[in-house]
Amino acid sequence: MQNENDIITAVQSGDIEAFGTLVRAHQTRVRLVCLAFLGNAGEADDAAQEVFVRAFKGFENFKRDASFETWIIRIADNLCLDLLRARKRHRTESLDALLEQQGEIFEGFLSRIKDTGESSTYTPKDLEFLGRLFAALPEDDREILILREVEQLSYETIAERLRCSLDAVKGRLKRSRQNLINKCHPFIHK
Repeated sequence: MQNENDIITAVQSGDIEAFGTLVRAHQTRVRLVCLAFLGNAGEADDAAQEVFVRAFKGFENFKRDASFETWIIRIADNLCLDLLRARKRHRTESLDALLEQQGEIFEGFLSRIKDTGESSTYTPKDLEFLGRLFAALPEDDREILILREVEQLSYETIAERLRCSLDAVKGRLKRSRQNLINKCHPFIHK
């Protein structure tokens, strides 16, 4: 089995099958990121497919100063943010109904971020719920929560990605978590 650097070299030399190997290696993670942003499995599948189309078309722009995973996830993040901006949600899901349907997932998530500030691992169903929940937040809050809670990036990586200081990331994340808690406060079972 080839290592990823060999596969990338093959893709850069025009080997389409090698790109398929990269897709298979990263498709689950890309889809989960899209699901967390978009909150809908069908839209996430379409977005994940588009991520790989864009990656293939722009592969000559891939620089080896970052890992392929970092590059492909950045494409996914940017595409999903563009889709959310374009969507201009015509419908707003009732937060009450959403929390009533998925209260256990929310309460588990909320207790982790409230008590420990720690991220966790989520199932696709959890991510779909969290995506729908995050959709109710402003874009800045949604983005930083997904980067930390779903993608589980380090504070340092988030600072690089968002081009801000480490203290700014910590402050923004704290505010975003608090905004989520405040938005959901009427629905929290104590």
